[in-house]
Amino acid sequence: MSRTRSISSIDTEIKKVEDELIKVQQKQEALEAKLLELQKAKHEIESRQIMDAFHNSGKSLTELMVFLEG
Repeated sequence: MSRTRSISSIDTEIKKVEDELIKVQQKQEALEAKLLELQKAKHEIESRQIMDAFHNSGKSLTELMVFLEG
């Protein structure tokens, strides 16, 4: 025969699961913020590399745009 659970034990378990969900959501938000930060840093580095390559190429902006559009 299965044991009957009390309302208070179920409420306690509900509270525990809710608390765990809050922690997981906070961790997810922190990871999402870190991901955005890393993506932004990568984009900035790539942009600098492109500009350095452009400046070192000796090409004009028009030549670069023709190349990129072609």
